[in-house]
Amino acid sequence: MTKINVTRSSMPSYEEYCEAIKPIFESKWLTNMGPIHNEFMDKVGSYLGVDNVSLFTNGHLALCIAIRALGLTGEVITTPFTFASTTHAIVDSGLTPVFCDVNPDTYTIDADKIEALITDETSAIMPVHVYGNVCDVEKIDTIAKKYNLKVIYDAAHVFGVKIGDRGIGSFGDVSMFSFHATKVFNTIEGGCLTYSNKSLESKISPLRNFGITSPESVDMVGTNAKMNEFQAAMGLCNLKYIDENIAERKLAEKAYRARLENIDGIKLSPVQEGVTQNHAYFPVVFEGFKYNRDEVAQKLSENGVFARKYFYPITNEFSCYKGKYRGETPVAKKISENVLTLPMYAGLTEDEVKMICDIILK
Repeated sequence: MTKINVTRSSMPSYEEYCEAIKPIFESKWLTNMGPIHNEFMDKVGSYLGVDNVSLFTNGHLALCIAIRALGLTGEVITTPFTFASTTHAIVDSGLTPVFCDVNPDTYTIDADKIEALITDETSAIMPVHVYGNVCDVEKIDTIAKKYNLKVIYDAAHVFGVKIGDRGIGSFGDVSMFSFHATKVFNTIEGGCLTYSNKSLESKISPLRNFGITSPESVDMVGTNAKMNEFQAAMGLCNLKYIDENIAERKLAEKAYRARLENIDGIKLSPVQEGVTQNHAYFPVVFEGFKYNRDEVAQKLSENGVFARKYFYPITNEFSCYKGKYRGETPVAKKISENVLTLPMYAGLTEDEVKMICDIILK
């Protein structure tokens, strides 16, 4: 039986990657902001349409450093409908997450419910762009300015997404992109922060390199979160094909929608107007369908198709967090109990999509 996983990493050819890393073997410069790192930093910034980029060994450490660079304190309003990294970054930084519910259609933070959660202890909002869907950035910006709050976007799912002609990484104070192997764009592992205020670089750079500010000066307590040359080389290779890969994902989504739209008990996320999408994931909510989410997942698995209950459970239901932090999130909880992300990656064929849909519908 041929197995179809929920995702498959995009990669260049073996020969192309070997050619890309050949200079590393010649120079012996493996890490610490080498020439390939710097070339990739410039090119990924241009692609994302942002002014400033800092690269990291993974997105989680990038998020932790964004929190420190902005000097956040007290409470951070966020959403539990996300991967563990978002909430862990807040808590591990000594801050308190306050959970806001999500929009029932986009699954992003419900901007209409943010203001009621703000207290004197609130220092920031950390919304999450989910599945390639974008948050209500205008309303969030209005609220942040009204209460003098910082905004860090967890943009792990939205590489290449635009609102109008504006790259999604240009909103808020900082955006964090993940370059993990499972994402639309990958550097094997990796991530970046994008930001408009150039002065942030003087805080971010030492924080990702042990707090070192010069060969003989360590001015702050930092960590080791630098992207190495091998990761950057993979990024340069994959960046050549990102538009092609997104186009293939778009075809797969079109095929899914043709089969699953307007089916009783199956809810698909609506297409956001004015947004250039990256087709990162294909979430389906089963509510009132002839089989529940878990039964559908089991039937797919029996046929060699591995979908994912993503995100389940929501982070405020984790045993390490349950009951500890304020914020009622019934919409997020309900979605998490009924959502299944179906296989989505570049190279997923229309015939494979039809087969997956046939299993679900029959």
